[in-house]
Amino acid sequence: MKIVIYISALLLCLSVGEARAQKTIHISSLSTGKTFDGIGIVDGGGATSVLLKDYPEKQRGEILDMLYKPKFGGSVSTLLVEIPGDGNSTQGSMPSHSHYGGDYNFQRGYTWWVLQEAKRRNSQLSLDATGWSAPAWVGNFWSQDMADYYVSWLQGLRSVYGIEMDAIGCHNEKGYSYDFAKALRRTMNERGFKDVKLHGFDNWGDHKMDFLKDMQNDPELRDAFYAVSAHTFSEIQLTPEQRKMAEDMGKPIWNSEDHNYLPGFDALITIVKCFNENYIVSGATKVINWYGIAGVYPMEPYSCDPAMVLAREPWSGHYQVREALWGYAHYGQFTEVGWRYVDDGCGNLPKGGTVATLRNPKTGDFSMIFETKGATERQTVKVKVGKGLSKGKLCVWRSTKDEQFVQQPDLKGGLFTITLEPNAVYSISTTTGQQHGAYADIPASKPFPIPYSDDFEQYEKPVEWGYLPHYLADLIGAFEIVDAPAPTLNSQLSTLNSSKCIRQTVSEHTLSWAPEWHHYTILGDSAWTDYEVSADVYLNPQDEAAVMGRLCDVGSGYGIWAKGYYLKLDDHGKVTLILTRGKRDQKELIGDKEQQEAILARKDVEIGGEYTLSEAKVGGITSLQWHNLKLRFEGDDITGYVDGKEVVKTTSDHYRTGMAGLMAPLQEKRVCTPYFDNLKITPIGRTKAVKNLRMNVEPLYTN
Repeated sequence: MKIVIYISALLLCLSVGEARAQKTIHISSLSTGKTFDGIGIVDGGGATSVLLKDYPEKQRGEILDMLYKPKFGGSVSTLLVEIPGDGNSTQGSMPSHSHYGGDYNFQRGYTWWVLQEAKRRNSQLSLDATGWSAPAWVGNFWSQDMADYYVSWLQGLRSVYGIEMDAIGCHNEKGYSYDFAKALRRTMNERGFKDVKLHGFDNWGDHKMDFLKDMQNDPELRDAFYAVSAHTFSEIQLTPEQRKMAEDMGKPIWNSEDHNYLPGFDALITIVKCFNENYIVSGATKVINWYGIAGVYPMEPYSCDPAMVLAREPWSGHYQVREALWGYAHYGQFTEVGWRYVDDGCGNLPKGGTVATLRNPKTGDFSMIFETKGATERQTVKVKVGKGLSKGKLCVWRSTKDEQFVQQPDLKGGLFTITLEPNAVYSISTTTGQQHGAYADIPASKPFPIPYSDDFEQYEKPVEWGYLPHYLADLIGAFEIVDAPAPTLNSQLSTLNSSKCIRQTVSEHTLSWAPEWHHYTILGDSAWTDYEVSADVYLNPQDEAAVMGRLCDVGSGYGIWAKGYYLKLDDHGKVTLILTRGKRDQKELIGDKEQQEAILARKDVEIGGEYTLSEAKVGGITSLQWHNLKLRFEGDDITGYVDGKEVVKTTSDHYRTGMAGLMAPLQEKRVCTPYFDNLKITPIGRTKAVKNLRMNVEPLYTN
């Protein structure tokens, strides 16, 4: 008898506990809800796809499929690209279509190619863009010249590639200008781009939405914007007052850049939490995360955790899909731009987590996306499906720490109950066709090939490659494939009869998003120890050029001051071997105590900075000649050569490993624009040679 009573009491407690944990949601087409404008990623805000362009065609296509192909991988519904402007914008720079006033070349770089390939995979993909930096000739970012610059970019997309943008922003994270927003709107209207939606001002921080108050009293500004936009609502959400101001003006709210720097499954579930809460709390109908494909070297900032796919090895074809991708899939494979939120199905769950519900206004299909991050126990949700929504069966897809994006048994439609595990993501939908897309034959990872050389003769038609050589990642400026200048009669390199070389083509200080430094480009492996890096250099009058080595850091993302060594030659024969320590480097200064104190006493030198280790003067050097620069690392011995002759030498143990690079030094009023040819990297001793790597890459453009 006591046993029966105990069991009955236990069952009663369980049923009461379950009832307390159960939430009932009523959804129908009668519920209010905003139009869904998409979830997606940024390609840019740094040269995020610089190595992707160099992948073999097969793997290049697979990587793009994983992001953009509908109902396959991440299946994002919107893409925001950087409008290239020659300046650094986090992980590097991308070449502008207009380096100087009157210069227009719409086939530079690879942004056009990314847009084409993404749109080819999903014709419904919503395309957005904004600028981080701009060429110097623009003068002022908030100017009519900048509005013209933007519109010329739109015209190039349309005339050369047939690409129409859906939206454009004013400027990434650089304040706001009401006059510029009005001017850009007028300019787009006048030149055939009335349908391109303008949004702004894409700032971050506590004051990112302060402009809303002024919009209420400025009809022209209010009419200029289709949507109001800002960054990182997951960090600083809109206040109820800000949300109401935007909604009272009839303006959609867009989060044009959110951040998620978490590893593994934590990235996946936090992405879904971000998407849900952006609407639930801030009313945002479009959410874009920075960024999608990490086609950058591992040494660069943010080279792993934000991205869906790591694409770091074009020479091997290896790439890696991260758990983060399936966070996007939980939205991307179950929704489309133009659906509507169902407000009665959006909110917090009683035991932790959130749910967002969206419906197709044409078919009645609907999807519910749940996340239970931080929940401490299971919870049951009961859903009653009302008028105007499909009563058909529902597919269920789940992600946990142990398995991502796995289909579960279907649920019956109309009225259903689901029990949600803690720290999991669920997508429930009346739609079909979802899949856990993947490719099984991803090539094995291999290190960067060394010895390595490039004479740039393979780029017979530079336009087919976007004017950019393989494997070089520009940190600032643009190192482009050009016709090689003919050497003068007294050139020291009589064997140099090249038709192609590369040149740093940006001759002025850019309107850079981040602090400037010398214009430089990198390649190689940060684990390299002992090697020689050499290149032939051709100096214009007043030019300097350098080869770089043992580069082990390229800055924080906002600032690109490298750590490593470089060997510099000017057009009067001055040769300088320099240690650069980076502005963030607070390690012990080189030299003995007396030398350190002398350096610290100098007011013109901050901790970090650049330090001359050795210098010399070489006779017979003038501009308009080809000369060879070589920098050799062997243990702590560092030697510099000009035309094969040793000219400087020092001992330094500050950096013992790192990548190689080429540099066009920044001067007070200009940037050097030297030419480089016959780039060679040769291993010595401890640096192992790698052979037989895949080196053939299909061109980006074949038209």
